Parts: sequence; C-alpha cells; structure tokens
Amino acid sequence: MKHFDNIQDLALDNYGLFTAGESKEFGIAGSELNRWVQTGRIERLGQGVYRLMKRASTPYDRYAEACALAGKGACLYGESVLEMLGLGMANPRKMTVAVSGRARRSVPAWLSVLPHMPINGTFVEGIPVQQVADAILSCRKSIMTDRLVAATRDARTGGYITKAEYMNIMRELADGEETE
Repeated sequence: MKHFDNIQDLALDNYGLFTAGESKEFGIAGSELNRWVQTGRIERLGQGVYRLMKRASTPYDRYAEACALAGKGACLYGESVLEMLGLGMANPRKMTVAVSGRARRSVPAWLSVLPHMPINGTFVEGIPVQQVADAILSCRKSIMTDRLVAATRDARTGGYITKAEYMNIMRELADGEETE
C-alpha cells in the first residue's frame, strides 16, 4: 500500500499523471503497475504514462496529458497555448506540443508533436508552455490578425506578456497586415 500512496502523492500534484520512470524511482515494478491497471486504480494513457482513476478533474487535465504523452521536455505550442489561456478564440483541431528532440512514434490521434523545435518555454498552472508572446506570433498563419490583436491585449491584461512584448507583437502584427 505504501507504493500506491507514494504514487498518489506524486500524481495528485501533476493532474493525476505519472510515468513508469517516476514509479521506478519508488521501487515499483511494471507488474505492479499492470495489476493496478487491471484493478481499476490507474489507467494507462500511452507509452509509459498513467493516470489515477479516483481524483478531481480540472480544466487543465488534457493539456497536462498532452505534454506527458509527448514525453520528457515537451511543452504546449502555438494555438494550444492560446486555447489553454482562453486567448484569441483559438480552437485547434489537434493539441500541439513541441519537443526539443525526437518525437515519440506513438501518440493519440488528437495530439500533434513537433520534433526538434527550439523551445523558449515557461509554466502556466504547472504545465510547460511556449512563451505566450512566441505562441501568439507562431499563430499568424492560422488565426486571423484581428483575433491575434485581441489575444495580445488579453494576454497583456492577464499578465502573460510584458509591455515590451506587447509592443513588439503589435508591431509584428501590423507589419504582417501590410505584406498580405
């Protein structure tokens, strides 16, 4: 029971998620994880990623799950960052996550993983995300400029970007309108 208590403490601080690697640090064998899956205590989400079954859900669960499924060092990218923060009326078809190295071969269909991306990230609600200013600018080809302007204003009001970043984004968006 002590093993499960350790995993529960770890997972509850991470949206109910933990990895097989983290469980090994507590001396938990793969066979024990399999038993917990069979008894309904945990759910296997994908390659080495598990979730506690009995826990309170949050609006951020699927974002944390996307990063966990993409692997170590992954962070939300582009429209997915804007969607998580409620900026720019973003509604991506797939959750997009960037990784600095190679991408996992096997991820769910709702997840898109961008490999070999230079990531300038931060954390929002404990979830790794691309810097918000970079996320806004990376959406120039997929979200209308007026929505990005509104997203930039909302990001500044919400404290997600600095005044200098705000001014830079607005300048970049204005330059982009002239060339289109």
